Amino acid sequence: MGVRVNTVTPGYIATPLAAARITQIMDQAGISEAEAETALLATIGGVPLGRPGTAAEVAQLVAFLVSDAAAYITGSEFVIDGGNNRVL
Repeated sequence: MGVRVNTVTPGYIATPLAAARITQIMDQAGISEAEAETALLATIGGVPLGRPGTAAEVAQLVAFLVSDAAAYITGSEFVIDGGNNRVL
């Protein structure tokens, strides 16, 4: 008893791996970094907020979920993707 289980599902987050993929696209297509990031965003269907998320934003959500402020939240999925996954 007292165990809470929630999931955090991040979308496109600006990480070193994402930066490496953008560099790979730049090199393969001979395009600028901005164009490569636009191409990457297009492959995932875009992000309605218009930018990738940050690791800090995901960490803030996780910090909330493990805090006493979220003590009554369990069995929930938290999608943090800038609106990419359209769910009602």
